[in-house]
Amino acid sequence: MPLFIIRRCAQSLVTLFVMSLLVFTGVYAIGNPVDILVSPQADQAEIARTIAALGLDQPLWRQYWHFLAGALSGDLGKSFISNVPALGLILERMPATIELALTATLIALLFGIPLGLWAGLRPASFAGKSIMAGSILGFSLPTFWVGVLLIMVFSVWLGWLPPTGRGETVQVFGVGVSLFTADGLRHLLMPAFNLALFELALLIRLTRSGTREALAQDYVRFARAKGLSMRRVVVVHVLKNIMIPIITVVGLEFGSVIAFAIVTETIFAWPGMGKLLIDSINVLDRPVIVAYLMIIVLMFIIINLVVDLLYSALDPRVRIAGVRA
Repeated sequence: MPLFIIRRCAQSLVTLFVMSLLVFTGVYAIGNPVDILVSPQADQAEIARTIAALGLDQPLWRQYWHFLAGALSGDLGKSFISNVPALGLILERMPATIELALTATLIALLFGIPLGLWAGLRPASFAGKSIMAGSILGFSLPTFWVGVLLIMVFSVWLGWLPPTGRGETVQVFGVGVSLFTADGLRHLLMPAFNLALFELALLIRLTRSGTREALAQDYVRFARAKGLSMRRVVVVHVLKNIMIPIITVVGLEFGSVIAFAIVTETIFAWPGMGKLLIDSINVLDRPVIVAYLMIIVLMFIIINLVVDLLYSALDPRVRIAGVRA
């Protein structure tokens, strides 16, 4: 087990370095933020001073070297617009995004696994067919369209939920959380459901296919032949064996939910990292863009590492195969 962890950590470090190079080169090779930062009436001397102050007069490889040296000490650069550390801006917005992503994932788990089990146990029933039809809609409907539709129905027509914002928050270990207040929960419901829709549909189909496959296995037939109740067979034998792919998908999708919450945060004006990224792209605030992308890459790497460790704990064959490789 320790050798498996060491190998995965080493692979994660290499991945992080390669992605930092790709992200930095891709962002800094596009556009010129000076055109936005400097007044159109500025003379060439003022433009040159601004370029030098931002370090944009240096070769790209030297800029990357300074970025890498700073990143190793936790400094991802200063925002061109607000002149404050980019990492601080992102960490200030991160709790809102994490809260939204966790709530969306929880919604997907609470509804996706039971609905998938129902559809897998009774595939020919009207309920089973309806669940699968609903999962197809979850895959097919665009996120931005669903978000606008939710605002139209629940905010404009019915007036039940507020259309935008985060609402009232309370401090939990020094972090503002809106989930524990009535006003915050009302603000959270629509964006969380909108963000959870794709993952919910994915979990329904994954759980349904895993259930159908597990029911055809010999160990399930043997358990039924021993006289075990269907509920015990499902909980002990079926659900336990389909949890491995579910854990993998939930882990990877949690990273995707965080990374691709941009659309949802923009539609509902949710003050998270995605909204900050859109605002930074509009003004070519390169340090904030790079810092955001690097944090997302780091999150994916950590989530993948945790998923691999959970996978190996549930299935020792994975751990043994990884060590032998």
